[in-house]
Amino acid sequence: MSTEHPSPLNGERPTRDQLAGFINGGLDDRLPLPGTALRLLIVGINPGLWTAAVNAPFAFPGNRFWPSLDRAGIVTPRVDASRGLSDEVEAQLAALGIGITNLVGRATARADELTRQELQDALPRLIKLTHTYTPQAVAVVGITAYREAFSDRKAKVGQQDTSQIEGWNPATQLWVVPQPSGLNAHETVDSLANTWRRVWETTRS
Repeated sequence: MSTEHPSPLNGERPTRDQLAGFINGGLDDRLPLPGTALRLLIVGINPGLWTAAVNAPFAFPGNRFWPSLDRAGIVTPRVDASRGLSDEVEAQLAALGIGITNLVGRATARADELTRQELQDALPRLIKLTHTYTPQAVAVVGITAYREAFSDRKAKVGQQDTSQIEGWNPATQLWVVPQPSGLNAHETVDSLANTWRRVWETTRS
């Protein structure tokens, strides 16, 4: 398990009773030292309870985030984050220039438990991150949360126009990728992988 970002459960999977204890809990960002350039900054909506319980992004066993990154050939072999991330995976993300954070830090059972205000309040921090790390691309995971946070009701999945986002680093592309939760029946591992591949191919190592 990760020594820098250890799981509160010491490598064990959470039980249903344990999950309730992580409501409003948090998740460590996977970000390098300020000033370190990133190739890709992945931005989730907020941690789920399982994710907070093991301190690993997108850790719920049914989430297709890690399988789709593996299928896309970006983070391979496939990562099992259900008990936390290993030091090897943490090092791999750093070597690839991939950072991971969330719009909102507090953990909830469902993303729709967040308020519109919480999502909109997250935008200034994200804009600041585009200057702190100058990522070649930012990928927000989830179109519904993106529309709320960026006050753009008509936004669609794919690359976004950043020219009207005040303060956004013009050197950073902005993408929205579909929610990889198993609840999103419109997407498969293959379709998610195709989207990730498109984002990745617009950046350079």
